[in-house]
Amino acid sequence: MTATPAPIRAGLGLRRALLPQLAAMDDGAVDFLECAPDNWIGVGGRAGAALAQLAARFPLTCHGLSLSLGGSAPLDVDLLRRTRDFLDRHNVALYSEHLSYCSDDGHLYDLLPIPFTDEAVGHVAARIRQAQDALGRRIAVENVSYYAAPHQALAEIDFILAVLAEADCDLLLDVNNLHVNAHNHGYDARAFLARLPAARIASLHIAGHYDDASGLKIDTHGAPVRDEAWQLLAEAYARFDVRPTLLERDFGFPPLSELLAEVERIRALQAAAESAPEPAEAAHV
Repeated sequence: MTATPAPIRAGLGLRRALLPQLAAMDDGAVDFLECAPDNWIGVGGRAGAALAQLAARFPLTCHGLSLSLGGSAPLDVDLLRRTRDFLDRHNVALYSEHLSYCSDDGHLYDLLPIPFTDEAVGHVAARIRQAQDALGRRIAVENVSYYAAPHQALAEIDFILAVLAEADCDLLLDVNNLHVNAHNHGYDARAFLARLPAARIASLHIAGHYDDASGLKIDTHGAPVRDEAWQLLAEAYARFDVRPTLLERDFGFPPLSELLAEVERIRALQAAAESAPEPAEAAHV
């Protein structure tokens, strides 16, 4: 099976701190909003009403935080059931989770890297298939940023490709995570892109990061997108065509106008990719 991207283009994360600003923005300001269902399941009151109003105006995509696909404890079947109800209620066409784990006898509130081994491929792929069956839909898994690898018998790209194939799932390509990881771990981000199967890429994320004085890049989602990440996003579009793309911002929120300007930059890159001429075929001699 191949990915079927939702008919949405440039979106913004739905964060509680932004609710008043999001409610006041024009209907065409973004094409979609993305929320973490884990943070909204069962929420009522003013926040729940605000979510319902926004969901009536903008398509929702969802990005999970708590499934712990790489963990050792059984998947939380109650969370999966409640997530499916949430996705069905809001007609969510695109659901994703992190290719990581976040629990060990309790929630760790961090996204930790899975060992890049053949055994881990089989383990996490089985859990992704279980999650897809429970949710009644394909899911996309996100390449995560990491700063120390527990074990790397496989290269990151080979691990991801093996998981996608064995789980028969899709990929949420986080462009900033790719940029950060390539810098921190010394590999070529463009060579990584070249090996990704276009048919598996359901959507993309773009975000800002922090450059530490030590030379480490830290994925924060708390700053404007850097030029290098914008360039990598443009290259992803040139290689894979346009996919739904989310601007992630989780804290340090500027005025909404600044976030919407970054959404417009996504749209501009998408338009440029779609208007670019097709590569000329090589002449036969």
